[in-house]
Amino acid sequence: MARFELGGWPRPRPGGLPSSLLAIAVQLSPRSSPRTGRAGKPSHEPTNPGVRVPVSQTETVATPTGSRPFSPVFPRDPPRKTTAPTGFPPTSQSATTPLAASLQPRRPRLYRSTRTPPFAAQESNPLAPLPTHLCLLLLRPLKSQRTMLAHGMAVRAPAAATTARSSHRQCRVSAAAAAVATPTARARATHSMPPEKAEVFRSLEGWASRSLLPLLKPVEDCWQPMDLLPDSSSETFEHEVRELRARAAGLPDEYLVVLVGDMVTEEALPTYQTMINTLDGVRDETGASASPWALWTRTWTAEENRHGDVLGKYMYLSGRVDMRMVEKTVQYLIGSGMDPGTENNPYLGFVYTSFQERATAVSHGNTARLAKAHGDDVLARTCGTIAADEKRHEAAYGRIVEQLLGLDPEGAMVAIGDMMRKRITMPAHLMHDGRDMGLFEHFAAVAQRLGVYTARDYADIVEFLVKRWRLETLESGLSGEGRRARDFVCGLAPRMRRAAERAEDRAKKDEPRKVKFSWIFDREVLV
Repeated sequence: MARFELGGWPRPRPGGLPSSLLAIAVQLSPRSSPRTGRAGKPSHEPTNPGVRVPVSQTETVATPTGSRPFSPVFPRDPPRKTTAPTGFPPTSQSATTPLAASLQPRRPRLYRSTRTPPFAAQESNPLAPLPTHLCLLLLRPLKSQRTMLAHGMAVRAPAAATTARSSHRQCRVSAAAAAVATPTARARATHSMPPEKAEVFRSLEGWASRSLLPLLKPVEDCWQPMDLLPDSSSETFEHEVRELRARAAGLPDEYLVVLVGDMVTEEALPTYQTMINTLDGVRDETGASASPWALWTRTWTAEENRHGDVLGKYMYLSGRVDMRMVEKTVQYLIGSGMDPGTENNPYLGFVYTSFQERATAVSHGNTARLAKAHGDDVLARTCGTIAADEKRHEAAYGRIVEQLLGLDPEGAMVAIGDMMRKRITMPAHLMHDGRDMGLFEHFAAVAQRLGVYTARDYADIVEFLVKRWRLETLESGLSGEGRRARDFVCGLAPRMRRAAERAEDRAKKDEPRKVKFSWIFDREVLV
């Protein structure tokens, strides 16, 4: 794991910490001295004569040459050598008295460290007595330190804190631990839908039962993966598998990469059901709720489950891909999750699914077209069947947004504008195989080059939704914010097409680049 290292600090003076560092550490502590209350008022706490109480930071102690400010030594510092005559200083003012716990700098919990630096072995390091996060704070100006503490901001090590000239052991902080806490201003919004908006979805339950659930097919009428694959119980199974392998042998590597990427995306279905069940007002509260929203989510999931299943079995029988690496990618993706930016808000969530289901239908439709061009008619029929399911699901989610535009045009229009400004995130954007952390970008680049899913497709989907929801003519119920969102969304598709054209022109000038894909036994594919 990458680490930040701090070092190069001057050696401590014989008296312990440099006074400048000690002063900063004391100023960072929000607790007051146990000997004095707020504003320097004396404390009335009872004292125990049997307990040695250290003197305050502001007191002086007697020395053979006069008086000096008291400078305590932290518990891990070596004993201080002194040449003072016997009896100096008095025992009650011994400079080796440990600083009371309440006087030590308090750790403000700016982040959690997964590993405690070995301070006990760093007697030569003047920062050894200080907590790690104070080591980091002391790198900054005092005004900056106070500001960061006041706002609860994270402490991050400087990018180049380690030098070859460092003569001391380093104060090491795990980079992962330092990234745990982030400024609160950057935190993503959650549960952004006002509670009163939940009534909109309660009022739509009757409509959902009549208009939404009929778009789901009864199980007995649905196709199953075995309808499109060789039957293992048949006497002709081996012959059918040989035919499947013969057809798959004609598929190029770049097509296999796109097909595997689509299959991995479908296999992360648990993540997508979880995402829908985070939406306020429509989630499945019990896991077996009879509400139409819960019934839709569970049945939609059951229909989607067949998509990754049939593609995975096809690739296993084809022998063209490394199924272990494919399966690892699926496990990594489900474990990574997804962040579509829907904020637990069903307005945003249903805009996202309306777009995403259509994008998936486009992708599977194009893989069907390419499979037919490469001579695999069975695979073409399989991908086309999946695309038909996705179009049916897209129709359902699009109807929900239409209803929201009718009941709450302002809220729905602002939600559409919000999601389009964020850009619709592909559901597998956190995909990796444990080796290539840029796997999704590489897969998407191949899909773009083959024409399976492109920036132009994105613009076409935006334009399609604008026309379907009749946003250009939407006027009633919109405030200034709603009108601005409408104007932005309606003008988005032409801008995206121009941007896509510029990107294509730049891509033509770039040097061709090949990337290895573990899915196809580390063979290289042009991206």
